[in-house]
Formats: sequence, structure tokens, C-alpha cells
Amino acid sequence: MDDLRELYQEIILDHNKNPKNFGDLPEANHQAEGYNPLCGDRVNLYLKLENDKIQDVRFKGSGCAISKAAASVMTTEIKGKTVDEAKQLFKKFQKVITGEVDADAHSAELGKLVVFAGVRQFPVRVKCAALAWHTLLAAFEDERKTVSTE
Repeated sequence: MDDLRELYQEIILDHNKNPKNFGDLPEANHQAEGYNPLCGDRVNLYLKLENDKIQDVRFKGSGCAISKAAASVMTTEIKGKTVDEAKQLFKKFQKVITGEVDADAHSAELGKLVVFAGVRQFPVRVKCAALAWHTLLAAFEDERKTVSTE
């Protein structure tokens, strides 16, 4: 179990230091901004949707390692998925990080997102891990307001 925990920490630290899909997306046709007032995390999410499919996704922002890594891993996992597939993935992710379901039972579906299962032990961090996802849902609706975790 300690080896697995170390692997999870390595993935989170790597995605925090070297985030994937970080930066502007000039051809984005949907976007939203998210904010976690508890710890100051901010994320701007940019999507290029075509025929209900996520063609490309990028994010910018600042915040804690969990928030930034969660946005990075999320963007890698949702690229190429339909809007409905991404929403279903978020529902599973949310249940895992809140402890509603066992992470091992959904590890195949979640891919690298399963590394965030440990945040359920720290309820304040659940919002950090979920911020990018709430912002994604707002981006699907192309809401031009700031989404808050509160």
C-alpha cells in the first residue's frame, strides 16, 4: 500500500510541476472560470467542442498542487470523449473522492484520475480536486461567470 501511495504522490507532483494541456486555446468555442475561495485556487478552462465531442481542452490557473494536478489529469482523460462521457466520468470521480464508492472498483474507468482517491481523507481537499470538473460542467454550458466550489 505504501508503494501505491508513493506512486500516487509522484503522479500528483509530476502533473503539478509539469501540467499537461496548460495554456491558452485560441480556437476554444467554450470556456469557464472556476474559483475555490477556501484556498484560493483558480482555473480557467478552454474547450473546443465539435459535434458534442471534446476535440481539445486546455487550462490556465494557479492554486495548490492537488488543484493543478487534477486539472492536468482531467484534461488528458477527457480529450476525445463526448460531453456525456465526460459527465459520467465526473460522476464516478466525484463518488471516489468523496468516499461513496471504492476507488479500486472504478480504477479501470478512471485511469490516472484514481490517484485522487486519497483526498477523501481530507474533506477540504475534495473541493481542490473537483474544481476543474465543476468548471468543465460550466464550460459545457458556456457560462461566462465564475463557478465557485462554495
